[in-house]
Amino acid sequence: MLDTLITSKTRVKLLMKFFLNPGTRAYLRELALEFDESTNSVRVELNRLSEAKIISAENVGRTIEYHANAEHSLFNELQAMVRKYAGVDRLVETLIKKLGDVKTAYLVGDYARGIDSGLIDIILIGKINKMELDRIAERRGKDIARKIRPMVVTIKELHFLWEQLNMDHALLIWGDPVEKA
Repeated sequence: MLDTLITSKTRVKLLMKFFLNPGTRAYLRELALEFDESTNSVRVELNRLSEAKIISAENVGRTIEYHANAEHSLFNELQAMVRKYAGVDRLVETLIKKLGDVKTAYLVGDYARGIDSGLIDIILIGKINKMELDRIAERRGKDIARKIRPMVVTIKELHFLWEQLNMDHALLIWGDPVEKA
């Protein structure tokens, strides 16, 4: 849907990068490498989004750092649209409704960094029906043309795996945040 409304694939990638996880900050060359595109094509789209004030650009030393503009009047709508495009909104809604007692859910990996790699890693904490989780993850994954890899852990296990899961960059998508031990 998003790619039919917005014809520039680079612009869609930038919106995904900055609005899946609004805390994401990136430089031009870093984005060009990540998207496997020329710096010029990325620069053109960054300039367009900056001029529209959808993303912000900050001078950091000798480079410019870009990030989502949370003050933009359409910020919430853009974020909701990007999440719908990625399928995260329906995934979370389905998981929470059907799995039992989900206390907390985090998006980790590529999607937490705003990269639409087609692989959604999700961490769930609570009393969860794992057979139902696997069934939902497979069905929803097919619906949104992505592979969903859920992981159910306790808070103690999460603390133990904190660094491996890169939880400092995880995106809270449900419940209360878990503090680092």
